[in-house]
Amino acid sequence: MANLTYPANLKYTESDEWVRVDGDQATIGITDYAQDQLGDIVYIELPWDASQSVSQGVKFGDIESVKATSELISPISGEMVKVNEALKDTPELINDSPYDEGWMLVVKVTKPEELDSLMSAEEYQQYLQGR
Repeated sequence: MANLTYPANLKYTESDEWVRVDGDQATIGITDYAQDQLGDIVYIELPWDASQSVSQGVKFGDIESVKATSELISPISGEMVKVNEALKDTPELINDSPYDEGWMLVVKVTKPEELDSLMSAEEYQQYLQGR
């Protein structure tokens, strides 16, 4: 796990998603640890219609790799603003760049207090060590 990264400006969940907050919007994706555990990602199912909403702790999609299929769980509640359409044709962006080009959703945060329940990068790394 030594070569995996966990940017300090993000918040993390126990289900291995991350959130980057910018004003009242938040970008969501999966962590470097998650993509490493999954292996080569071959398919992702997201709510491609960005007029939907997501709720904290509720599934918003599926991700499939050569090893396994996993559910994607929303770290926060919000109204979807944008979906990363590039992932339809190139889901491997999640392996190559989980925090930048491999982002999944942008949402308008509807319950900012939920951010308090997420982990810092340091807390997330400690959580991973205890797994």
